[in-house]
Amino acid sequence: MKLHGFVNVNKPTDMTSHDVVAILRKVLSTKKIGHTGTLDPQVTGVLPIAIGQATKLTDLIMDGAKTYEGKLVLGISTTTEDLTGELLDNVTNAAIPSVDALERVFNQLTGDIGQVPPMYSAVKIKGKKLYELARKGIEIERLERMITIYSFEILDITTTMINDISYPLISFRVTCSKGTYVRTLCVQVGELIGLPACMHSLVRTKSAEFTIKDSITLEAIKEFAAKKCYREFLIPIDRPLLRLPAIHLTSDWTKKVLNGMRYVANLRSYPFEQQQLKVNQLFRVYDDCGTFFALYKLIEINDENAVWKAEKVFKEVIENE
Repeated sequence: MKLHGFVNVNKPTDMTSHDVVAILRKVLSTKKIGHTGTLDPQVTGVLPIAIGQATKLTDLIMDGAKTYEGKLVLGISTTTEDLTGELLDNVTNAAIPSVDALERVFNQLTGDIGQVPPMYSAVKIKGKKLYELARKGIEIERLERMITIYSFEILDITTTMINDISYPLISFRVTCSKGTYVRTLCVQVGELIGLPACMHSLVRTKSAEFTIKDSITLEAIKEFAAKKCYREFLIPIDRPLLRLPAIHLTSDWTKKVLNGMRYVANLRSYPFEQQQLKVNQLFRVYDDCGTFFALYKLIEINDENAVWKAEKVFKEVIENE
């Protein structure tokens, strides 16, 4: 039996995203598998894994917003922008900022902002990953990238002991766009306050439609897989796409759409009002048995008909039925 769907893994610490993929490839005996956005080894939380035909949707999942809960330390900066790196700067007896001061800084860093990717990152420049250069002691110029911080809020302000020295510790929650480096965001907070800063810890609580409360550990996945209880953890391919409108086809149209043909519907018989249809809108496509098997894009609306073209077709899902 071929598996198709997503697994919402609660990634443990000290494990790369590729490690998780390698483990599940073996546990689920599948070759078609991939993650939907890298998490640093020390970061825990939501890591959606695509299985089988779901791998065709990884780009849509990766483009979705991410939410994190984390902590940043004021008074310390490091080469990696977190506590795993070498110490660059250290300010002891740093005063704890007021809530008002922090909120002003957080508000400054909300919306569209620029970030320079850290040297310890997987960004490629001229075919070389930055972290490979950083490990050799090489630092190169990186261009600023625009990212979006949808919300950035303070959860708590306290202190933490590091090497018997007390430092201000700020707990936060941030929802951001693809490509955001939360480590760098922590450094940016420090820069605006006037203190060195780095990330203390981080948990991803949401990625696109996947949340941490619905995630599952690798240990639990292994137990269910050993019993072939795949439904206990395998999420249907269309679950992250339920925000999109749907088209339900007859068996004749299903055969045509499986071959990538354009779908044409007469607006008089179409279940949506014409004003609700938008060109370039994506639609979920189901066969007459209710099986999701394609994504189609609306490309034309005229007085009589609406026309869709294939974006992604999942033939193996139908063949697996």
